[in-house]
Amino acid sequence: MTTEVDAIIEGLKDWRGVMLSELRTLILATDAALVEEVKWKKPSKPDGVPVWSRGGIVCIGEALKRAVRLTFPKGAQLTDSKKLFNARLSGNSVRAIDFIEGEKIPVTALRALVREAVRANR
Repeated sequence: MTTEVDAIIEGLKDWRGVMLSELRTLILATDAALVEEVKWKKPSKPDGVPVWSRGGIVCIGEALKRAVRLTFPKGAQLTDSKKLFNARLSGNSVRAIDFIEGEKIPVTALRALVREAVRANR
């Protein structure tokens, strides 16, 4: 776990910080070899964006106004048998999951998706 991601989470003073923290914990617990870092610092997002990778990006975490989004760059290649993807569905590669306030994280299904994203990078 990086202090930069800690700072991003601590900067979110509402439910989004709690959700991003829970998602982060689940992602890192799914594969001990995942690397956590922050990328894409720019004026509109000076803190950057949390990224988890192993042999390539597995997923990206981002707090939006009304959701916390996990984006999977190779999402279109993944089997989404539990229909978790609910955003960015029209592209040829990227898929995302928007978690809204009060939503329960589907732990087992999300772990399976993360594992599959890791395999897609090999």
